[in-house]
Amino acid sequence: MRFKFIFALFIFIFSPGISNAQFFDDLLQKGVDSLSQNKSQVGAGLSEDSIISGLKEALQIGVGKAIDYSSKADGYLENPQIKIPMPEKIQNVADMLGNIGLQKPVDDFVLSMNRAAEAASPQAKDILLSAVQNMTFDDAKNVLNGGDTAATDYLREKTYNDISGAFKPIVSDTVSQVGVTSAYKEMMGRFLDIPFASAQSLDLDSYVTDKAISGLFVMLAEEEKNIRTNPQARATDLLKQVFGN
Repeated sequence: MRFKFIFALFIFIFSPGISNAQFFDDLLQKGVDSLSQNKSQVGAGLSEDSIISGLKEALQIGVGKAIDYSSKADGYLENPQIKIPMPEKIQNVADMLGNIGLQKPVDDFVLSMNRAAEAASPQAKDILLSAVQNMTFDDAKNVLNGGDTAATDYLREKTYNDISGAFKPIVSDTVSQVGVTSAYKEMMGRFLDIPFASAQSLDLDSYVTDKAISGLFVMLAEEEKNIRTNPQARATDLLKQVFGN
């Protein structure tokens, strides 16, 4: 391109018969045409449908894997990233019972909370997938060009309240079925037998619900980062095309 410009300038200098205005008009027009062509090539690439389809496919895979992992036995309990710990409000209960050799009621309570989360987590799948299906092109574009967890952040914003509303009654039932309530009562009963012992009240259902949902999004974020950064995780041609770009 630079050679053509120099050559044209050489012709201009040594060919006085050519109109100066005519020459620069032609040269300017060629430059504009060239820039326009380059601009169109920059915009050329994936279609809107491809971008949306690829991102939705990635999120569907991520949601499925996150829930499959978290809902299996020990999915919460054995994963330090999402394990539901003793509530801070009653940490003094665990500490005092442990100090007097009554660690088992504490461990049973923590185990039961994590079992409740594992049992309830599949209920989030339909809500998350519905949010994925309702993504617009602008949503998809912003998510695709965002950070490593942009899609997870988007889904958390769109679905947290719905998941919480759906989760809480299920967690409440599950809490009873898997023995969280009885384990909690057993632990607190042992604690309150200690002279002068006192503890704050705890909304058990809300605590388990919030921790279970937070754990799901942690796992979804891990799956999203894997798809974005690891070519081996892009299991389909569409994922390779969208995230490869």
